[in-house]
Amino acid sequence: QVQLVESGGGLVQAGGSLTLACVASGRTISDLAMGWYRQAPGKQRELISRITSGGVVTYFADFMKGRFTISRDNAKNTLYLQMNNVRPEDTAVYYCAADRVIVTSTSPYWGQGTQVTVSS
Repeated sequence: QVQLVESGGGLVQAGGSLTLACVASGRTISDLAMGWYRQAPGKQRELISRITSGGVVTYFADFMKGRFTISRDNAKNTLYLQMNNVRPEDTAVYYCAADRVIVTSTSPYWGQGTQVTVSS
């Protein structure tokens, strides 16, 4: 079992930056694929990016290009999402997820989410 806890969300002005962290406990994440999702009010949860256990980014959404960066530090059992030049449409609850092979919407391990609110 792995428990995931996100942090780093908050209120930020458009054009600003945030770094989200997802700290895992219960077991090492070094052999787990991980990813970030987000869910805006009234919308379905959407995939932002996936990263393999070895740190290879295998997917990133178009809206992420040039603005967000996913990374991980297995020694710290932590996944990160660096968010730059944020926009009001980035307002959402951000979730991290983990799975043995690939992160999907049905992955077994999820954090509780952290709220990101971008003001214009």
